[in-house]
Amino acid sequence: GPACLIPSQSVRLYQLAVEKRWDEAMDLQRKLWRLNHVFAKYNLAACIKGGLELQGFPVGDPLPPQTKLTQEALEEIEQTLKSVGAL
Repeated sequence: GPACLIPSQSVRLYQLAVEKRWDEAMDLQRKLWRLNHVFAKYNLAACIKGGLELQGFPVGDPLPPQTKLTQEALEEIEQTLKSVGAL
């Protein structure tokens, strides 16, 4: 899911939880949750592939019967990735 696009942020969240730094972990989780909202709106595979393409990984479109993201959806993912420091 979203961790494919935000690996360093996901590891940081895990580290904060292991260290029981709950306030910091919750602050980070709230910020990262934006990406979950976008993923819930669109096709999971298309979100991952679209996000990876935005990050410079040439993974191509999802396989049928899944469809690729619309330009509007891709722009929403791009803005969300920027907001969490993943672009």
